[in-house]
Amino acid sequence: MTASTQQLPQNSQDQLLTPGEVAAMFRVDPKTVTRWATAGRIGSIRTPGGHRRFRESEVRTMLAELTSDVDAVNGG
Repeated sequence: MTASTQQLPQNSQDQLLTPGEVAAMFRVDPKTVTRWATAGRIGSIRTPGGHRRFRESEVRTMLAELTSDVDAVNGG
C-alpha cells in the first residue's frame, strides 16, 4: 500500500468515483487515471475487492487547479 492509496473508509461523507468517471471529467482514458494514481498525482482508495476509487472532492479540486492553470497560460 502506497502513501496515496488507502483502504475504503467506513464513514466517508465524500462520494467515491470510479476511474471511468474520473476519466470522463478530465477527458482522458481510464488507464491514464490509474497511472496518475500509481504515480501519486491523485489519491485513491482501494475497495475490499481491490478496485480503485477516487474522492470526488479531491478530483474536483485537481480539475479546478488544472483549469485555472490553463486559464492563466492562455491569458484569461
